[in-house]
Amino acid sequence: MSFHTTAEVVHHFNRAFLDRDTSSLAELIADDCVMEARDPAPDGARYEGRAECLRFCRSLAEERAGRFEPEGVVVTGERATVRWRYRFGDGPADSVRGVSLVLVRDGRIVESLSYGKTTGDTRSPG
Repeated sequence: MSFHTTAEVVHHFNRAFLDRDTSSLAELIADDCVMEARDPAPDGARYEGRAECLRFCRSLAEERAGRFEPEGVVVTGERATVRWRYRFGDGPADSVRGVSLVLVRDGRIVESLSYGKTTGDTRSPG
């Protein structure tokens, strides 16, 4: 399957997390991809290259203790801003909200930088 537009790539990337189906991730992530998680503070973990980014994404998508919920996506050319919530429990305080800044080129994610709204004392989705 081939995705061409930024909106298509981001949609399928988000679906992989919602459905916990990592089978499409390999075709969505570029060889030279860079991803930055929101933790650990202050800069977050950095993953470089397709293999590292795939391992990181697969571990997040397969995590059964929490769930990712996209709240909104704005696409402008090759860039997308994805607002999300990561729930790690059922209570109102058992989640963290954040945003990922995504860059897509040639139908693949080349950069995804994530930032979160926390007080620093919550469990992390990555």
